[in-house]
Amino acid sequence: MAIYHFSAKVISRANGSSAVASAAYRAAERLHDDRLGRDHDFSNKAGVVHSEIMLPEGAPERLNDRATLWNEVEAGEKRRDAQLARDVEFSIPRELNQQQGVNLARDFVKKQFVERGMVADLNVHWDFAEDGSPKPHAHVMLSMREVGPEGFGKKVRDWNSTELLKEWREAWADHVNERLASLDIDARIDHRTLAAQGIALEPQHKIGPAGSRRLDRGEDAERADDHLRIARENGEKIIARPEIALDAITRSQATFTTRDLAMFVHRHSDGKEQFDLCVSAVRASPELVALGKDGRDQERFTSRDMIAVEQRPERAGDQLAERSGHGLPAASLAGGWTPPGVAA
Repeated sequence: MAIYHFSAKVISRANGSSAVASAAYRAAERLHDDRLGRDHDFSNKAGVVHSEIMLPEGAPERLNDRATLWNEVEAGEKRRDAQLARDVEFSIPRELNQQQGVNLARDFVKKQFVERGMVADLNVHWDFAEDGSPKPHAHVMLSMREVGPEGFGKKVRDWNSTELLKEWREAWADHVNERLASLDIDARIDHRTLAAQGIALEPQHKIGPAGSRRLDRGEDAERADDHLRIARENGEKIIARPEIALDAITRSQATFTTRDLAMFVHRHSDGKEQFDLCVSAVRASPELVALGKDGRDQERFTSRDMIAVEQRPERAGDQLAERSGHGLPAASLAGGWTPPGVAA
């Protein structure tokens, strides 16, 4: 199922970062760092399916070289705590193939960043989770100074505004949804918070690979406890009112599979026992409707509310034509899925 993620941070010397090292890692390349006098070699890193420098009009052609670009950025910053670049990361819908995902990212970066005058270093990563599902996403390193024929000039403070970040977050959701609709893909994303969407679940802290390593070392224990508390309380809400899960899932896609449900519940529950209780509650909900198998031989489901609000007959006909037991609760969800880290 399509998931919304869009974040931005600043790459700064204050926390020991190097723009050249950051660029080498995201592009899976070996780059020489003139300031530090050494190479950063990440050429063994897998999963980078597209890497490209995108220049605004009037920028010197030499900046198309990644090492030249980020060494010039480093050379232009004299402060020990200098802000070197902005790093934007966003998830690409896994419903897209690689070429579609790359095109989606390129079009967004060109319109929102390059046309504003930023130099953009775009890298699309097509990683995979432990269970084999794709985790496509893009990293975009952005210059923070204006650029002309001779190179970089003054920093553009307007690019740091909170309002601009909000604009980008909303623009990404609109861009993705327009592209998914044009490709006739039944999935949508929403940049709003769960509360703003009317979904009665509490947002959880994001704990990525680096965060997991800190937890393994005994760090960030309070944050981990809070993460589990929120997951546990969300699980309790789903068990008590399984329609919450159905509402949340069908806001991003009109129909869903057993796997989609399992992935959603895994994010909003604590441990296998609660995971099983949540899935069982949704399975038994009278709001769940079985639609039969799709073209990939996967069982698909929807909710009574989604059927009720479906406004376009031709789309409804395509989605519901093969369902079995129209209007009847789904007795079960065939073909279970065990989330990573949860014992069967």
